[in-house]
Amino acid sequence: MSLSRSPSPVPGGGGGWSSPGLNIPSSGRSSPTKPYSGSNGTPVMWESARLKATGATGYPSFSTQNHGFFTRHMRRISSSLPRFHADPQSAEREKLGRGRWSVDNMPMLGRLRRIAARMGRKMKIRLLILFLVLFSLLLFYNTPLVYYWRRASWLGGGQKFVIILAANVGGGVMEWKGAREWAIERDSVRNKKKYVARWGYDLEIVDMSTKKRYAHEWRESWEKVDFIRTSLRKYPKAEWIWWLDLNTFIMEPSYSLQDHIFNNLQKHVYRDINEYNPLNITHPLNDNYLDAESRSPVGDGDGSSINLILPQDCSGFNLGSFFIRRGAWTDRLLDVWWDPVAYEQKHMEWEHKEQDALEQLYTAQPWIRKHTAFLPQRMINSFPAGACSENGNDTRIHYDQKDRDFLVNMAGCEWGRDCWGEMYNFRELSYYLNRSLWERFKEDLVAVIWFKLTGQKVKL
Repeated sequence: MSLSRSPSPVPGGGGGWSSPGLNIPSSGRSSPTKPYSGSNGTPVMWESARLKATGATGYPSFSTQNHGFFTRHMRRISSSLPRFHADPQSAEREKLGRGRWSVDNMPMLGRLRRIAARMGRKMKIRLLILFLVLFSLLLFYNTPLVYYWRRASWLGGGQKFVIILAANVGGGVMEWKGAREWAIERDSVRNKKKYVARWGYDLEIVDMSTKKRYAHEWRESWEKVDFIRTSLRKYPKAEWIWWLDLNTFIMEPSYSLQDHIFNNLQKHVYRDINEYNPLNITHPLNDNYLDAESRSPVGDGDGSSINLILPQDCSGFNLGSFFIRRGAWTDRLLDVWWDPVAYEQKHMEWEHKEQDALEQLYTAQPWIRKHTAFLPQRMINSFPAGACSENGNDTRIHYDQKDRDFLVNMAGCEWGRDCWGEMYNFRELSYYLNRSLWERFKEDLVAVIWFKLTGQKVKL
């Protein structure tokens, strides 16, 4: 088998292979040591070497040829960047509206799609979770739905509580209301409506002047008994009734009744009246015919047996703010409390009407003591400085701004004090204490800077 050879590039046709700079003695032929030069003086390059240098050999190469991960990623980023025309009057003129592609010409939906397409799977999942969390917060805390989910028994449990607010739409039996009395009622009602809307409770506003059969001047306050009964029938799912007088204001609407009191009722109440006993009631009773619970200062010691929760002020029981629980015990108490025979015999002696009647029942009836508990007054019924002020400021009774007391009751303000002035001051203080971060920024920083620069006070 003969091997065909191409003509030797050596001039003169000497034959043999000639490789520039290559001399193989064993080939039997000697190649010239001087490379062949073309007409322009450049050395001759073999076709295979040229093709290899240009990458056109046809064989696979180890080089990525700009197809690696980082190269593709950078090329994708660079291709997504907008292109700017430095010279609008350039030689490359195109028709109006058919210029080069630009991000400015892409609609917003297209931009969002491109951004989503460039995101990784993990990033999309994280953004989806963040969106769902923000949407849930907005839905359940900044919409009317907050009332319903806090009201549900398996979530907030707000339907277990009913607030009864005593109002005097027509001015009561003894006198008609003026502008200041209307303002007090308006602020008090608005305050309670905002509170129940926030926590899912029910609000029953009762008119103390509509029961004409109680028009006797000493009988008017006994309407509480009848209104409590009516509310228990009207709200069959309610477990606790919270009675509030009109001259009350909820200072801390961020406190729910569950967190403030009922989630840990046994911790907050005391059942032994000797802990604070302004009436000097003998407790407990020691008669031999009584059972062990009636002779115990704390009853059975079980929080679930508490059916009546009262605060005490400097003169005894205070019914401007109290809780009573649905049950057979409550029905019995309301019957005895409303007993017309006791009323006819004692009403001239009871200066504080139904309040003195309840004190009498507590003193004489052991079955009432067993199911009655007391709350520290400042938990549900703080007084302003003008009430119970015979002995000066009392830390057990009077409102303390530092402790952020829950509710203030302007009790007795109609006897020589300014009811509207006290209501207005506590209303403004409540707004100030419960400002949002944005309101604090405006009022404590922006308004202060503006005042220092211009000398003018501004309310933002």
